[in-house]
Amino acid sequence: MAKYGFLDILDEELSKNFSYDFEINWDKRNFAVEVSFLLEAANPEGVVLSDADGVESEENVLYEDAVIFYNPNKSKFSEEDYLAGVAYSDKGLSREYIAYFVEFLQETADEGLDALIDFLNSDEEEFMLEFDQEKFEKGLENLEETTFFKYPRY
Repeated sequence: MAKYGFLDILDEELSKNFSYDFEINWDKRNFAVEVSFLLEAANPEGVVLSDADGVESEENVLYEDAVIFYNPNKSKFSEEDYLAGVAYSDKGLSREYIAYFVEFLQETADEGLDALIDFLNSDEEEFMLEFDQEKFEKGLENLEETTFFKYPRY
C-alpha cells in the first residue's frame, strides 16, 4: 500500500485554496512531483496569438504552467520547463510550508491572469508568468513549521 506523504497534503491544500484547474503528477522514477495549472483568459477581440509551438489561434487563451517538487540529490529536470522548483529534504515538507506555497502560488496565478488579460490588450509579443522567488523566500522567514510529511512511498 502506498503512503502518499506530502502528496496528500499538497492535494488537500490545492483543492481547498487554489482556484484554478490543476493536476498533480507523481514521477516516481525521478523522485519528483509536478503540479501543472491552467489560466484561461477571454479573447473577445479575436486577437491572433501564436503559442510556443507556433500554432495560431483566435480562441480564448489557455496558459499552462507548472511547478516541481524535487529531490536535489536524485531528481533530474530542466529549470526552464518550470515556473518554480521546490527542493525537499529527507525530512519532507511541512504542512505549513505547503500551505504557504499554495497561498503564494494562488497570488502568483491571480497576478499572472491579470497580466495575461493586459497582454491581450497590448502590443507585447510575449507573455510569461513570473514567480517572485525573493518574495517567496521572504515570506518563509516567519513560517513556523511543526508537522513534516515525507516524500511519498510506494
